[in-house]
This record gives sequence, structure tokens and C-alpha cells, in this order.
Amino acid sequence: MGEKIYILEEMQKVFGRDQRSLANTKVFVTREIPKEGLDLLRGKVDLEIWEEDRIIPHDVLLKRVKGVDALLSLLTDKIDAPVMDATGPQLKIISNYAVGYDNVDVKAATERKIMVTNTPGVLTEAVAEHTFALLMAIARRIAESDKFTREGMYKGWGPMLLLGCELQEKILGIVGLGRIGTRVAEMAARGMGMRVIYYDIKQDEKFEKQFGAKFCKDLPDLLKGADFVSLHVPLLPATRHLIGEKELKLMKKTAYLINTSRGPVVDEQALVSALKKGWIKGAAIDVYEKEPELAPGLVKLENVVLTPHTASATIEARGAMAHLAAQAILDVFAGKTPENLVNP
Repeated sequence: MGEKIYILEEMQKVFGRDQRSLANTKVFVTREIPKEGLDLLRGKVDLEIWEEDRIIPHDVLLKRVKGVDALLSLLTDKIDAPVMDATGPQLKIISNYAVGYDNVDVKAATERKIMVTNTPGVLTEAVAEHTFALLMAIARRIAESDKFTREGMYKGWGPMLLLGCELQEKILGIVGLGRIGTRVAEMAARGMGMRVIYYDIKQDEKFEKQFGAKFCKDLPDLLKGADFVSLHVPLLPATRHLIGEKELKLMKKTAYLINTSRGPVVDEQALVSALKKGWIKGAAIDVYEKEPELAPGLVKLENVVLTPHTASATIEARGAMAHLAAQAILDVFAGKTPENLVNP
């Protein structure tokens, strides 16, 4: 018991805060987030929120973070060393409202003894559902059919009209067997009767037994065998352009690519070529290499379904993310280790 009290006292010395001084803690939120998070902070801390409903410009961010003790950032914000230095030495936590944190220079934060947190777990269901919605939309040509109907081209039933493909017995290739990849596999195997193969840095025999899945020792094996390839990897140097021209040419000409992970995982210009030249049948994309810009020619293609980075856009998921991000800040200034600490 004495050891725990000592540790807590030492943490509070480092943080320079305790519960009694929480009202003086300056927290800056880079954009409006769901009230589940903001309501948790209001009345407890000195809260400031970027007023405009757009990505805060970097030069404005540098000015607005001066003197803050905690920063609640979004995936669209570049939180680099200059931002951290602009706050002053009192910055204790960068709470990133996202699962990914490639927008934060974690190394620079660690060097400055700044905690970095994220919001995993709570958006697994939302992203998995969106992934499967995209998969079904591209397989059954939903976007094309909607456009066809709205533009008055539908003149009656036809035996060859907008033929798609069924999912039962088709092979789904999961690249990255994390929470989301696992949930997508479950939907496919148990809900649609699909066969699952997967590629990951390690084999999961329990997963294989549970869903009758097959492990691929390398990515090319998966790409050659899958009817649908679904990407679920973080953005790392090793995963940037994981799918490029070489990989797209390995896929079946009847195959589809689905990406709800990170845009730069796919070489977007190579994808445009693949869709134009018939290397693959189609693609369904929620994230882009240079968001919000899209590769030239992508929007003109009919064999692609595009959504605006909305895979986690459910009331439930976004609210839970906001709560996690806010709670991490409160935990730090209460002398606790936040739940989802990226740089322990």
C-alpha cells in the first residue's frame, strides 16, 4: 500500500497537478467532437475548442496551443515537434481522437515526456460493418444501380442488367488480423458463408479453428487466392504502398479490393490503373492517400465505391471515442495512467 501511495505522489509531482487544481488545467480540442467527450470535460477543466467545422490550419494550431496542458487532437491534425514546443513545457498529454496515431510524432512526444493516447476498441463494430457494407456494395453494384435508377435509365427488368456476384463460397482475404479484421472475418464466415484466408505477422491457430480460416505465410499467396481483399493494417513505413502495381497484378481479374484502414497503404494511382485496365474487377475505398484529394481519374470510374472516411461514423462509435479521449485527459491529471497509452 505504501508503495502505491509513493508512486501516486511521484506521478503527481511529474504532472504538477492534482484533483484540486484540475479547474486550472487548460485543454484545447482541435475540432468539435461528440458531446460525450466534451461534457466530460466541461466544468472540470479550462476547455477551449477550435470554433470552425474544418481542419485547423497548422499555423493556427501553433498559436492556439500556447500554454495548454492537454491537447485533444484528431487524425487530420499534424501534431509534430513544433506543435509540442509551441505549447510550452507543461503539456502532459496528447489525446488522439482515433485508433491510428500516425499524425502524431510519438518519438518527439516521448522525448518530451508527453503521453500519447488513442481510442481503440470502441469503433471495431462500426468499421467492420462499414467494411462489409462496402464489400456488398461493390459485389452487387449498388452505387452503379442507384445512379442508373436515379438518372432515369431503368426501363424495365432485364436478364443481363447490372449483374453482380454472390458472396457464398467466395474467398475473403483479410490483410491484418486485428480487432476489425477478425470481426469482418466473422461476418463473412458465419453470416455469408464465405471462406476466409488471412495474412498477418503471426499465425492465429485459435482464429483458424473458430472460423475455418487458412493462414497465408506471405501476402502474394493471399492476393492470388482471394476473391475479395480487405485491408486492416496500421500505417507504418512497412505498410505504406503495401498494395501497389505489383500486388494488384497478382490479384484475380475477378477480385475486389476493400480499404478501410489507411489511404497510403494503397498506391492510389496504381489502383486507378488497375481499375481502368481490368487487373481487378473493382474496389471499395473509404480512405485515401492524400485526403481529402483523390487520385486523378478515380471518381470517373464506375467499378469503384467511394465513401468519405466514414467507416467509424456511427453515433455509438464516435460518442465512445470522444468519451475515451476525454477520460484519458482526466486520468492523467488525476495521477492515473490512461487506459490507451501509446508510449508507456
